[in-house]
Amino acid sequence: MDVELLPALSGRKSEQWAQLLERCGLTPDRQVDTTLLIWEDEELIATGSRLGNLLKCIAVDTSHQGQDLTATVLTYLRQDALQAGHRHLFLYTKPRNKQLFASLFFYPIAQTESVLLMENKPGGIGEFLDSLPVSATSGTVGAVVMNCNPFTLGHRYLIETAAKDCDRLYVFVLSEDKSHFRAQDRMAMVQAGTADLSNVTVLPTGPYLISSATFPTYFLKEQAQIQDAQCELDVAVFSAYYAPKFGITRRYVGTEPFCGVTAQYNRALESLLPTHGITLCQIPRLESGSAPISASAVRELLSAGNREAIASLVPKSTYDYLLEHDLL
Repeated sequence: MDVELLPALSGRKSEQWAQLLERCGLTPDRQVDTTLLIWEDEELIATGSRLGNLLKCIAVDTSHQGQDLTATVLTYLRQDALQAGHRHLFLYTKPRNKQLFASLFFYPIAQTESVLLMENKPGGIGEFLDSLPVSATSGTVGAVVMNCNPFTLGHRYLIETAAKDCDRLYVFVLSEDKSHFRAQDRMAMVQAGTADLSNVTVLPTGPYLISSATFPTYFLKEQAQIQDAQCELDVAVFSAYYAPKFGITRRYVGTEPFCGVTAQYNRALESLLPTHGITLCQIPRLESGSAPISASAVRELLSAGNREAIASLVPKSTYDYLLEHDLL
């Protein structure tokens, strides 16, 4: 048995890798940092990949199952992740694989009919949430989950409107560094832009709330299925951990007139959240010049160097932050 760990695949190796995944019912996903290949003579019999702290595309040829090759794949990927500085690891798999990965020291976080999210740290999500401050509040508690890439007047309007409807509003800013602006910059802009709202608490999502950058498209075949499964898992994590921890009974989103994917996500949230005792509240988007304000429009203006137009779409606190940190 020969083992290779490669940063990229090409040629015949890439073809054999793709064929193995397809035989195992997976779609080749090339958004990875490294890929492990296990060979028997010239036959590829097992593989697995890593993207940051996410393990993905783990497959063993059916004719070689029962040989502990999944354990071998995880051993090498863990070592590779550790060398890259990642100790806390995650993986998505199909629910039927729960016992297999549990036997290899991965622990379930949440699952839906089609997706199971696991981590290599028992109780990791509880430990993370225990590290966040909980404001002592009676009455209605709401939440907003947003990326804020960057923080715009539209985000400010959504938060301010939601805050008027609640006794306490938690704003969870996505922690993943897959956006134009770094997580620490997005968090700082939201904190500065909401500092005057006394009943608003800004917190990081940590690595648990779902991101399209890491969600496993490689074992879900249909685009509609991918979007539904992503929303279902988001709701499962949010309702099982975040909502009870903070006493959240309302989740706020902005209406989405343009992006069909986001609009479908909102519809799914509206259907799923009430089954967990959480109401979805949709707030009409703030407009500028008859068009909804969007972070993507701000990024386009940023690329064009149009500072004056940017200043009309973001709070002064955001503009000052971008200027001070040489991000304009």
